[in-house]
Amino acid sequence: MSSTSPDKIPRAGERGEGSVRRTSEHDEVSTLETHLGYWLRAVSNHVSHAFKAKVERQDVTVAEWVVLRALFDGDGIKPSELAVKLGLTRGAISKLVDRLVAKELVSVRSDVRDGRAQRLTLRASGRRLVPKLAALADENDAECFGQLNPEQRAFLLATLKGLVEHLGLQGAPVD
Repeated sequence: MSSTSPDKIPRAGERGEGSVRRTSEHDEVSTLETHLGYWLRAVSNHVSHAFKAKVERQDVTVAEWVVLRALFDGDGIKPSELAVKLGLTRGAISKLVDRLVAKELVSVRSDVRDGRAQRLTLRASGRRLVPKLAALADENDAECFGQLNPEQRAFLLATLKGLVEHLGLQGAPVD
């Protein structure tokens, strides 16, 4: 795959070269490169892999980062509330929380009003780690999207958010 400079990013309505391979007059087979999903996956795989490598050097997975970041803003949340907020199952949250407790980044405490309920809180080590991980996320964004000018970046962000809304996608991408 070749790289594209930001000033060469095609405008809406422009077609790439070689978009359809003709096998006969009545049989057209699109090429891989004609599909937006091909390009989205290429970018997504690169961005995700680069970020994964960065956070794993801090002994945290991407899914754990998502939970830590959510707790940074919503400390004291119930596991069931966190599952809804992140669009994950309670079982997935339970496994992630168990790992974060084992790493001494998160605490699980009984709810003072409802002894059966639990509340999740960041430990001091978790609270100190979140800004470092956020800086890695910022660094990754800059490396992957820094060549876009502010207008292109805003357009890409709005387009992706619009697609997420249109497709009814919920939850945080953690894979």
